Amino acid sequence: MLGNREIVFDTETTGLDPLTGDRLVEIGAVELINHVPTGKTYHQYINPEREVPEEVVKVHGLTTEYLKDFPVFADVAQDWIDFVGEDGVLVAHNAPFDMKFINYELKRLGYEEYQWDRVVDTLEIARSKFPGQRNNLDVLCKRFGIDNSARTFHGALLDAQLLAEVYLELLGGAEPTMDLSATKKQTQVQNNTGVIQRIFRESRHFALSQEEIEKHREFLSKNIKSPLWLSDEVKAEEA
Repeated sequence: MLGNREIVFDTETTGLDPLTGDRLVEIGAVELINHVPTGKTYHQYINPEREVPEEVVKVHGLTTEYLKDFPVFADVAQDWIDFVGEDGVLVAHNAPFDMKFINYELKRLGYEEYQWDRVVDTLEIARSKFPGQRNNLDVLCKRFGIDNSARTFHGALLDAQLLAEVYLELLGGAEPTMDLSATKKQTQVQNNTGVIQRIFRESRHFALSQEEIEKHREFLSKNIKSPLWLSDEVKAEEA
């Protein structure tokens, strides 16, 4: 069962495999509590201490020159660990890729690696829901009507924010006007899968006829004695 606190995150790197020398260059993350964005985010550019290949720059736009003045991962590792916390469930698209880099860097510095039982792979969820179809982030945004027009390059924080919206849709549907910059209320209804997914919506108001009002009053007077919403003075008068 998933925990109540989830960290939806994305990474950008210099390549495909840390074991051959590739390194992290960016981490972006969004915090969810009970599947609701809290507005709390993590974003960090990282000096990879190596050249960024030109073909990779074309993907995320982060050059060696741009990254050289940012801290190395060793200097920000504790900030990342603190943001995730002891209870955070890590959510990523194609999670094995991102976790491979995160855990490589943590292990290299002597930190404890994250175990797979606190990781959710949204690509795996998407493949189970849409078998045989393309399920990259752009396709999923289009499928769920999520605006990704700002995604001219892959960027870790923007991609994490988009993924948070996609993730909620994969779980059963999010509020169409969901704003990741602020907390949204939500009723906490838990089904047998342990997933809380009913979004709170403001109540709507309907005009009642005089007949409906009278019938309501009659029902209350006959069926509810000493209601909690009446003051003690009113209760005494009606007794």
